[in-house]
Amino acid sequence: MFKGLLSALTMLSLFAVAPASAQMAMDCTEANMTKMSADMDKMPVGEKKTMAMKEMGMAKEMMAKKDMAGCKSSMDKMSSMMK
Repeated sequence: MFKGLLSALTMLSLFAVAPASAQMAMDCTEANMTKMSADMDKMPVGEKKTMAMKEMGMAKEMMAKKDMAGCKSSMDKMSSMMK
């Protein structure tokens, strides 16, 4: 009985974590760029903000080149810097 309960709790915890991690990845869209830019404006001045701004520039450049994989990569990096 204890093993069954432990297995059930383990499975529930995995399902609870999966959606949260899936939300971290951002699609490369104008709406997401605007949201990230607004969030970046709220960051305190410092190294993280500077790096996030560079990633935003690279994401915009990749989006203009229609390189969605490169844009998404920069958006994901930027998102992780903003935590």
